[in-house]
Amino acid sequence: MEKIKVLVADDHPVFREGLCQLLEHEEDLECVAKPADGEEAVRLAKELLPDVAIIDIAMPKLNGIEAVKQIKAAHPATAILIVSAFSYESYILASLRAGAAGYLLKSTSLRELTNAIRSVHAGEAVFDFRATSKILRRLADDKGEERRNLEELYPRELEVLRLAGKGLSNKEIARELVISERTVQTHLVNIFRKLDVGSRTEAVLHALKEGWLTLDDLP
Repeated sequence: MEKIKVLVADDHPVFREGLCQLLEHEEDLECVAKPADGEEAVRLAKELLPDVAIIDIAMPKLNGIEAVKQIKAAHPATAILIVSAFSYESYILASLRAGAAGYLLKSTSLRELTNAIRSVHAGEAVFDFRATSKILRRLADDKGEERRNLEELYPRELEVLRLAGKGLSNKEIARELVISERTVQTHLVNIFRKLDVGSRTEAVLHALKEGWLTLDDLP
């Protein structure tokens, strides 16, 4: 089994070291780096190209949001999972804008965290869309960001994206559309490529801005 390579960036050594040790007990996960600050996180992410980077927001030298931006710019395929002690809406909003695929609190259980790592690696979001729909609406109404010329999505891809926007998992989307999970994943990969994004959350946001989805499509 090819393991999911995980980078854990946090300035608290107990959290950082402890999480890496716990991940090593998972058969499909591997901690490849444990940087203690934002600059080191960016450098190691560029060097090691992890599948998933777990990033704290409050870090020395370079804050987590800026680290996310730089990592995504250098290697868009790395899925970013923010794990923070803070649940401020402004932090969640900034994380979405920067390209994070998920946002969890440090009170999250290990099982939830490991499942979240697998989910973002598979192209799924770990946000509860019912909780973050207000943030997505705010982003969709943001007219200050310049639109890009994006490749059109096929009708089936739009169906998949619309169901993803409602918070359905790959398995639930497959059941709804009577297709295989592998086909759902293929559609998501094509959607991410066309929109030049790395997560469901980013894809839904861009589709809203382009008018391919409406606010009524959100839960």
